Amino acid sequence: MKKLITGIAVAVMFTSAAFADVIEGNWRTQSGETAAIAKCGGSFCITLKTGEHAGKRIGKLSNNGSKYKGTITDPADDKTYSGSATISGSTMSMTGCAFKIFCKSQKWTKQ
Repeated sequence: MKKLITGIAVAVMFTSAAFADVIEGNWRTQSGETAAIAKCGGSFCITLKTGEHAGKRIGKLSNNGSKYKGTITDPADDKTYSGSATISGSTMSMTGCAFKIFCKSQKWTKQ
């Protein structure tokens, strides 16, 4: 019985990891901080783990096919912008826009 329970626990761990979304995990921001992206409700929340603003939630994105869309907050001034992200391998392109015409982009790398 103990082997069966252990086997089930191992299978659940591998199954959960296999179905994790590619955006989930720790990312190194362009400025060098670490940001954690994890599920929160039906979306993915971005929280800074290191740096001056550690612990601050700076974004919330939803999966829309191969892109992610939502909001991105600049932690220095708490201004929130429409945001999007695309992932290619271990690189994520993050873009925040004000009025859909004034945009800034950054490249983040998966840790």
